Amino acid sequence: MLAMPEINHIKKLRNIKSLSINEISKRTGFCWETVKKYADEDQLPKEKITVKKGMMYEEHWGEIVSDWLMEDYALKKKLRRNNKNIFEQLQQLGFPGSYRTVCNYIAEWKDKTLDEADGIKEESERLTHPPAEAQIDFGITEVVQDGKVKDIHCLIMSFPYSNGGLVVPLPAENQECFLEGIKMLFAEAGYVPRKLRLDNLSAAVVTARGRQQETVFTGAFQRFASHYGFEPQACNPRKGNEKGHVENKVGYVRYNFFTPTPVIKDLTHLRDLLREHCKIDHERNHYKKGITISGLMKEEKKYGLAFPETEYPVFKETMVTANKYGEVMIDGKAIHVPNSYHYNKLYLIVYWDHYKVISQHGEVLSKGPRPYMNQTREIPWQSILKNWMRKPRSVVYSRYFPYLPGRIAHYLDIESMKLRKERVHWLISLIIKYDMQEIAERFYELLPMETEERESFHDSIEHPYDVNWNIYDSLQPLNASLIKEEV
Repeated sequence: MLAMPEINHIKKLRNIKSLSINEISKRTGFCWETVKKYADEDQLPKEKITVKKGMMYEEHWGEIVSDWLMEDYALKKKLRRNNKNIFEQLQQLGFPGSYRTVCNYIAEWKDKTLDEADGIKEESERLTHPPAEAQIDFGITEVVQDGKVKDIHCLIMSFPYSNGGLVVPLPAENQECFLEGIKMLFAEAGYVPRKLRLDNLSAAVVTARGRQQETVFTGAFQRFASHYGFEPQACNPRKGNEKGHVENKVGYVRYNFFTPTPVIKDLTHLRDLLREHCKIDHERNHYKKGITISGLMKEEKKYGLAFPETEYPVFKETMVTANKYGEVMIDGKAIHVPNSYHYNKLYLIVYWDHYKVISQHGEVLSKGPRPYMNQTREIPWQSILKNWMRKPRSVVYSRYFPYLPGRIAHYLDIESMKLRKERVHWLISLIIKYDMQEIAERFYELLPMETEERESFHDSIEHPYDVNWNIYDSLQPLNASLIKEEV
């Protein structure tokens, strides 16, 4: 094909200068057929329709291989035929092509039919979201409390219409935490959404939607939804796109509100921090509508439902018995209940954060926080300190430095890299036997007792409230007996 300047030159010679095809061919050097084509014919754009050619497409071989691949997809991977098996079976049917032809067709079929997770590709429909509709889901994050890592189950409710989101931290994902968390989210939103879309959570769903039945919700969740008046909507199995807004919001919260890992006092403190984060986040503009998220949420509130007159109490009551040691199983852990062995039947009432054990006569025998409220994990200080030993300059910039107790953090925050390395080495020797909190509490007691080491450590502490006793020792008068000996 000629370039456009050459085509225009040929047309100019033909139409303006009225030259013959032979003369144009001699002048331009192009063959007669080419000159005739571009001089007298219109060069109009045409749609490109790619027609696949070859025996795999023009004959029935490609259809056979596609059927085999779909049949094998329903089987376990170890039972599926590989490329070589398919080629050998095709040869038995008289296939005249090569092994490479079969491999290329199979690779093209997989690229067209399967997604990245080897699932069948399906077209997703873009969903519309009216106001006052919400989506809800859990996301697991971690915080540092009292020098230890604690897993937090954040219940996140997002509003696709306004792109807003609210978060409450919870200790678990059971039914009590789930329902209590929804109540907290409703209170922060200031209204009840008309529809609430959720995943097939065990706290709310007994049986997921199948081919012949709809979703079956738990009785407690149905009563909760009926009391507040919202319509629960469960997603289809393996259809995360149906609640894709809250899925994205979970990741947004994790990467923007929990990175780096925050240090908290308790769940109430964390809830206040998250509320402030959400308030600041809602001041940004909507990605498409050009209005602040907070403004859209106020507009959305007009379409929501009002709160019922009475608040729904969230608890679960079960009948339990104590073993011969006077222990009752609560959340899989044996809890001692005084005088419980004398009763044949006990009533265990569990709330999202605490429990009560009541006798048949209504006497409260025991109450306290649920066992999972105190579940924590140790920060791997040993490996962290070893890394600090190799790179002492990185100590104060490490993401773990804010998690140190104040006394130890101040102890390591010095300019001398040599002293900092010595102090890290001292901590490594202690962390094997004590935890970091205990080292902080017994800080001066755990310093080395040898005189030389004690003096070197004591001189290097530079604690602002310590007294340098060496100055006072130098002012003390000598012992009288020593004076006589010298005389």
